[in-house]
Amino acid sequence: MPDTSPATPAEADIAALRAEIDALDDAMHDLLMKRSAVVGRLAGSRAKGGTTPLRPGREAAVLRRLLARHTGPLARERLVRIWREIFMASTAIQGGFSVAVHAPSPQSGHARLAREHFGPIAAIRVHPTPARALAAVTDGEASVAVLPAPAEQEAGAGSAWWARLEVPKLQVVARLPFVTEPAGSPGALVVAPVDPDPSGDDRTLLLLEAEAGAARGRIIAALAEAGLKVPSLIVARVGQATLALAEVEGFLRADDARLSALPWARRTILGAYAAPVAGDAA
Repeated sequence: MPDTSPATPAEADIAALRAEIDALDDAMHDLLMKRSAVVGRLAGSRAKGGTTPLRPGREAAVLRRLLARHTGPLARERLVRIWREIFMASTAIQGGFSVAVHAPSPQSGHARLAREHFGPIAAIRVHPTPARALAAVTDGEASVAVLPAPAEQEAGAGSAWWARLEVPKLQVVARLPFVTEPAGSPGALVVAPVDPDPSGDDRTLLLLEAEAGAARGRIIAALAEAGLKVPSLIVARVGQATLALAEVEGFLRADDARLSALPWARRTILGAYAAPVAGDAA
């Protein structure tokens, strides 16, 4: 015989809460289906206009807006992961998307960053060198490349991929992860065959070629005199040249007057990306 004993107050409360969650799940699903329908219409418009669905700046702006209004026990990192999956599901509706990753070693964590950002079911292929990953994008085999963030220790060896980036054919458009991780965690840059788009709070990567043997202090002073705020600077000695990779606050454009104030003829914008946001532990 079925158990007809009345539910205890605790069991009744749990059942009511589960019913409320079920109703919320249905409402969320309804909204996701409506969102997907709008994305489908957007995909049709883009196909006619020949534009790309890759908009990392807009995605970052959306995430910042949601994080600014976010309250409750759901962690900020979890909220970002949920919306990253929504973004990539929308991208898939608009066409194929694949990722070429250069991970210096299986333990480096760069493939993990790519999966967390572009989704666990995204087509991701790991390549043995930065050049191979970039070639996959150039040849149309991948939509974007994920490469280790520049570091001082690699620059002097002449292996700096950013020093040979084919701008404007390929440009840096995002930095991973978007939610900051503890110091020492791996970082990565996303390179794509599109122009970066501003998010409202950005960093620009500026490549400078200075005179042979130029001191770091001299480069920093010249950038400051031009009115550029530089949170980080990497200096590389490549042959007879001194290359400097400056992370500049703001979204710089090629016609920015501050660039003309720099004393060097070669000054190349490699791209830009949304400034990372703090997580719950910050």
